[in-house]
Amino acid sequence: MNREEERIIELRKQLEYHNKKYYVDNAPDITDFEFDLLMLELETLEKKHPEMSDPNSPTLRVGQDINKEFVQVEHKYPMLSLSNTYSEGELRDFDNRVRKTVGDTVEYVCELKYDGTSISLTYEDGALQRAVTRGDGVKGDDVTVNVRTIRNVPLKLHGDYPQEFEIRGEILMPFAVFDRLNEERDASGEQLFANPRNAAAGTLKLQNSSIVAKRGLECYLYYIPGENTPTSTHYGNLQKAKEWGFYIPPYTSVCKNIDEVIAFVERWDKERAELPVPIDGVVLKVNDISKQILLGYTAKVPRWAIAYKFKAEREATLLVGVDYQVGRTGAVTPVANLEPVHLAGTTVKRASLHNADIIAELDLHDNDTVYVEKGGEIIPKIVGVDVSKRKPESKPVRFVTVCPECGTTLVRIDGEANFYCPNELDCPPQISGKIEHFVSRKAMNIDGLGKETIDLLLSKGFIHNAADLYELHTKRDKLLGLERENTASTSRIQEKTVQNLMNSIEDSKSAGFPSLLNALGIRYIGETASRNLAMTFKSMQAFMQATYDELIEVADVGEQMAKSVLRYFSQPENRTLVERLIAYGVKANLDEQAAGNDKLNGKTFVITGTLSRPREYFKNLILTAGGKVSDSVSAKTSYLLAGENAGSKLSKAEKLGVQIIGEQEFEQMIIPADK
Repeated sequence: MNREEERIIELRKQLEYHNKKYYVDNAPDITDFEFDLLMLELETLEKKHPEMSDPNSPTLRVGQDINKEFVQVEHKYPMLSLSNTYSEGELRDFDNRVRKTVGDTVEYVCELKYDGTSISLTYEDGALQRAVTRGDGVKGDDVTVNVRTIRNVPLKLHGDYPQEFEIRGEILMPFAVFDRLNEERDASGEQLFANPRNAAAGTLKLQNSSIVAKRGLECYLYYIPGENTPTSTHYGNLQKAKEWGFYIPPYTSVCKNIDEVIAFVERWDKERAELPVPIDGVVLKVNDISKQILLGYTAKVPRWAIAYKFKAEREATLLVGVDYQVGRTGAVTPVANLEPVHLAGTTVKRASLHNADIIAELDLHDNDTVYVEKGGEIIPKIVGVDVSKRKPESKPVRFVTVCPECGTTLVRIDGEANFYCPNELDCPPQISGKIEHFVSRKAMNIDGLGKETIDLLLSKGFIHNAADLYELHTKRDKLLGLERENTASTSRIQEKTVQNLMNSIEDSKSAGFPSLLNALGIRYIGETASRNLAMTFKSMQAFMQATYDELIEVADVGEQMAKSVLRYFSQPENRTLVERLIAYGVKANLDEQAAGNDKLNGKTFVITGTLSRPREYFKNLILTAGGKVSDSVSAKTSYLLAGENAGSKLSKAEKLGVQIIGEQEFEQMIIPADK
């Protein structure tokens, strides 16, 4: 090993040490400038010596401009939820149940219940190997590449750590980061994050880890699963984890009895607004691991732990005014603009009023003093009015009678709470919303057409509806060089972007009849109803001619859905749209190979790699032929349908002995015997 290679190893150790001192211990030894110089030196040496690459190098904390699919991983130990309790009496009932099983001497560990997204980290030989989201509790998404960018997650440990172990916690977005990001998004015209929890979860699922690295996420850890733990107590395990380099939040306390637990709960119910991250309660755990084992689990929750949920915070503030937003279906939603108020750790300026009936029930007047609450600590809502502070001249808030976007008179369908704008063809947010839905992954799956690009194409007159997408190839030269607006920095559409978009639009033609039905965005007709309707009518022509009686005979299609379909096709413009799509070559009939075929009944497929058609096409074939589709390979997988560049799913299938097939073999499987 030469001197530069030795220096790489030395720099990595130094940077990991200083990273821990800054982000975990909050006691930096060097300045930010000195840290950056060390990082720059390491980056330079690593470029010269690519053979020294290491996925846990500190240089990779900045992330990468990657674009890949998240792989699902099965948890070694299920990530169970906790039972919730809301009163002191229920906490004492829990304590009585515990002592009845393990004896009167019980020590509890009280932790804050962090409001983020759960994560499980696996380490082997002291190095981070895998980071997996909670998912459904049995399996979750592998987000290791993104988690490596979180500064207080150690990439390498020190001390007497086990050879292999798992540690769990929560990925959080601090309030300060959340407020800063929303200020930036507001300035650039982007949609604001609803709350820190959603912002953290959404960030963790981004497919560009360089953006994740800039988002300032933090990881709070609080549990080492398994029976062979480093110490005999839960609290002892946390202290060992802290020695190894993990950030263990300082708000944890060991309580000798239930009275101390209740005192802990009362303290943090009052002081939670002072915390840097969101919480929504307290978690209570039996400290002794042997007693945890004795108490065991139900099918869904551990018997040795419980969560106490705080009541939603409520604050009074002034109603400034009411705006009205129009969705893709034409539904008009009122939104209250408020004097900014601090609530559950965030600054609230807006709150949903849902519909006209809610406004009437509240008897809302202009400039009222209103009580705002966060339902489940997440969504702000107005829950009441302080009538005593209402000014005599204040007028009642009246729901608008015309669309705020296009001026069309609103309508209300019998039995529904919402008012709608019926001007589907010319109301701007409805047009853009319908196209956004049309190109979404579970519809036509057209990559490269986000809201920003769709709005740009609409503003330039390149498209007016979804069918116009299939004529964009005729405007290829005009697309080049267009500037995307409403972004923090100007970006022009390049040749490669245009080509990728053209390819994706062309590929979408074979997405399949069920996907097309879903893409039309007929009110109340979602993915499942679209598949059932496609299996019943087999072609778009037959579907367009269906009667009310025929529609309600379809599985899971009720009266409201049937009427919605008839309303949709009663409009000539919608029929013209569908006819244009068919003329452009969009697949509008159920593939004969799968129609009426149940040959895949009981079979589970995983689809991976690059195939000749979109994955939704193959997914629809499998589902309509009675099969199931899973995102991850397991021992229960019947077949892996693999295209080119299949990657890790192919390796896992080979390891588990799952049968691997290509497109030709798949097509032979679904062709009915009489074909």
